[in-house]
Amino acid sequence: MAPRNATVKSTDRFERKREAILDAATRILNRKGIKGLTLGDTAAAVDLSTTSVTYYFKRKDDLAAACITRGIETLHDLADQAVKAATPAERLHRFFTLYLDTLAATLAGTAPPLPIISELRALTSPRREEVASAYGRLFRKARQIFDHPDLCWMSRGRRTARTRMLLEQVFWGGAWLAKFDPEDYPRIRDRMVDIFLHGVAADGAAWDPKPIAMEKLAARDGPELARETFLLAATRLINRRGYRGASVDKISAELNVTKGSFYHHNEAKDDLVVACFERSFEVMTRAQRLAMDLPGDQWDKLSACAAALAEFQLSDHGPLLRTNALTALPEQIRGVMVEHSNRVSDRFASMISDGIAEGSLRPVDAFIASQMLNATLNACADLGYLVPDVRPKTAASVFVRPLLKGIFER
Repeated sequence: MAPRNATVKSTDRFERKREAILDAATRILNRKGIKGLTLGDTAAAVDLSTTSVTYYFKRKDDLAAACITRGIETLHDLADQAVKAATPAERLHRFFTLYLDTLAATLAGTAPPLPIISELRALTSPRREEVASAYGRLFRKARQIFDHPDLCWMSRGRRTARTRMLLEQVFWGGAWLAKFDPEDYPRIRDRMVDIFLHGVAADGAAWDPKPIAMEKLAARDGPELARETFLLAATRLINRRGYRGASVDKISAELNVTKGSFYHHNEAKDDLVVACFERSFEVMTRAQRLAMDLPGDQWDKLSACAAALAEFQLSDHGPLLRTNALTALPEQIRGVMVEHSNRVSDRFASMISDGIAEGSLRPVDAFIASQMLNATLNACADLGYLVPDVRPKTAASVFVRPLLKGIFER
């Protein structure tokens, strides 16, 4: 029998190598998505043969699932520490402090990289269900931030919606926090928490967004309508199953058309994802332009735009393509789509800056507020699943109002 210390050393070596594989795979996953993750590339990143990696993870899905599960468990631990604080506001502050500290440690190389959690949609069974179960535990733990006598008025559905909005800020944070040095994170945390607690509206501003007709946001007739129908079906499938799970066969079946018809519209699947993103950016830009033309101050315009996009997500015309599909695109194309997304965020930032100048909005960080709003609108696509009885007309009140007016406000 091998000596006990030899067994311990062997176990330690196994765990160290396994963690190194997961670190390398997570970085590839974040750059290329599950579509671009391979056992061979992961092996090369840690100076192993592919066969050696399969000793730890038999299949690519096993490796991807392990990366995402590890990240979810890290966030669960952060939430578990945060909810021990006495008040919801202290819990929120603690959670984002721990999250940004963890992000800084990953950049310093002293903590494992965090994966893009939304990639779990692209996993196949049974790994998708296993990772979804881990995400469910994280979600329930984060929802405890709202467990307090002062918030007894808040229904379970509203707590659920706020939790989803809150977690989306963490998932989307990796997309824009890269613009900042880790030394800036405490300031960013304070500005994010300030927006969470107090919203962006000036004191006394009423929540009464002016309506924007859904028909004005969507394509209406002729060839444009045919293209809209095609892209809408593809968007719904990609949002539900991820890029990898939305095959040409499934998209064609969803539309009841032949694969030949698919390729008539798009030369390749990447072209389809790009077209779906362009449709989504067109809708968001249209909403912003229509809101800017409305009478009233910038609070009226911003709330009308956000409410219209939230309603659109749950309407027959929605949803918009979720941003997690970006990781499936080749890096050069992805960069172009990120630029489109940034233009939408920058337009929100301009509206917020103008509102601050005129006094209809609080003096918040316009860039951070615009990114938080973008993340909220992106996550709104999940609202129908999270709160099944919510209606399109009430989507903004349930999901967007808490960001614009304060997450703990009625």
